[in-house]
Amino acid sequence: MGRALLPLNNEISKKAVFKEVSRIAIPMIVVHLCQFLLRYAPMVMLGHLSELSFSSASIATSYCNVTGFAILFGLATGSITLCGQAYGARQYQKVGTITCAAIIFLLFACLPVSLIWIFTGKLLLWIGQDPLISVEAGKYSIYLIPTLVPYAILQSLVCYFQTQSLIIPMVWTSVASLCFNVPISWALVFKYELGASGAAMAIGSSYWLNVILLVIYLKYSSTCQKTRPFFSKDVFLVMPEFFQFAIPSAAMVCLKWWATELILLFCGLLPNPQLETSVQSICLTTTSLHYFIPCSFSAAARFSLPTYFLTMTFLV
Repeated sequence: MGRALLPLNNEISKKAVFKEVSRIAIPMIVVHLCQFLLRYAPMVMLGHLSELSFSSASIATSYCNVTGFAILFGLATGSITLCGQAYGARQYQKVGTITCAAIIFLLFACLPVSLIWIFTGKLLLWIGQDPLISVEAGKYSIYLIPTLVPYAILQSLVCYFQTQSLIIPMVWTSVASLCFNVPISWALVFKYELGASGAAMAIGSSYWLNVILLVIYLKYSSTCQKTRPFFSKDVFLVMPEFFQFAIPSAAMVCLKWWATELILLFCGLLPNPQLETSVQSICLTTTSLHYFIPCSFSAAARFSLPTYFLTMTFLV
């Protein structure tokens, strides 16, 4: 009788797991989209200024994604495995310790990235990019340097919350940051006529708002009481273990990001670079929005698999 009921039980468990995966994945799609649009909504504003402003911002954003944002994002994902293991083993305080170690490690990683961004204009000229675009892209990259610190903290916190399936707080904070980003971008770019510097300031301030809102929730919510991060000597003890996971994770993420972003950089070598990079940037941005759907479902499945196997064992 047990074997006869097994297919039905399997079907029930699959539906339960699919429901659990969807519960995590669908809100994560919103989170990823909002955080992605924080860097690209101001570019839309720059597109209304001139073709040069939009193309240079596109090249600078692609360059910064390749040399900075992809690296930080990849390093942060290294904490997902460690936090997931600690949370599953009910070592709740270790989750906070790993998160604190990730934040410190990523903040130190911002230093070499900042140096690379300072010389963006010269590096773009060296690889044969258009001189006008290179100069403006170099300025925009320098304006983006202050965004590295909040971005590093934000990605570490996202991994912290995602490990515990605390997705809804990230949804609300991400939506709030995007809603703040759009009007502040318009004000800085058009009303105060700050151009590229205003767009970069809008991105940085939006990231900081997202971080502040998440920190407030982390500090005062009872759901984070057991795993709340705080600095201690244990942070340095888990740092080598985090390093072992962070570097391979960063390599995998960078290879995926670079495969797309390098296309935009190559467009800068075409005969009409301002037009070509503008068009290609719009196409890549549009297609990148679809990437977050399977990405969110795969991340949700990674956290739901233990639940699936536990359910199957119980039913059998």
